[in-house]
Amino acid sequence: MSGDANLDRQMSFLKEADRLKSVMRATRLADGSRHENSAEHSWHLTLYALTLADHAPSGVRIERVVRMLILHDLVEIDAGDTPIFGTGSATQDADEQAAADRIFGLLPEAQARDFRELWDEFEAAETPDAVFAKSLDRFQPPTLNLANGGGSWTDYSVEEHQVRARIGLQIERGAPTLWGWLSPRIAAFFAR
Repeated sequence: MSGDANLDRQMSFLKEADRLKSVMRATRLADGSRHENSAEHSWHLTLYALTLADHAPSGVRIERVVRMLILHDLVEIDAGDTPIFGTGSATQDADEQAAADRIFGLLPEAQARDFRELWDEFEAAETPDAVFAKSLDRFQPPTLNLANGGGSWTDYSVEEHQVRARIGLQIERGAPTLWGWLSPRIAAFFAR
């Protein structure tokens, strides 16, 4: 494929990725002024990865974590966001797989394969890099909820045990020090 054809495909992908800015999430910004969009969430997670890299388990490669996090929600362009305390559609996994096929398929073949492999690795959450990336993906929303007075926990009438069951184990698995910091703050919030 010629350089121009590759560039055309890359630009098509980047134009499509811009649509992620229109996918709204259940989580509000730290100041509570509005809901964040999925592009903001992905950017914020990459900043979390860079900032909190010293809390990653030994052997985690932060540059790969950053790459996963910037790509992980692109499928929401087609499949939408499923709030962690909301209910997803029965076809959510299939919808996300189809979205990954379509969106990454816009890229030149080798790059499409590379991005798709990173996305698949993140979804499987089996490698140290993916486990840490998933932990950060679960860590960021509650930090925003704590900052904005409850956010989606209030919106979805969530109780402390639900927060712990839904995110606690996943955060602790990949980032135990972050869970150690977050857990008492969650307890204090729900004790109010």
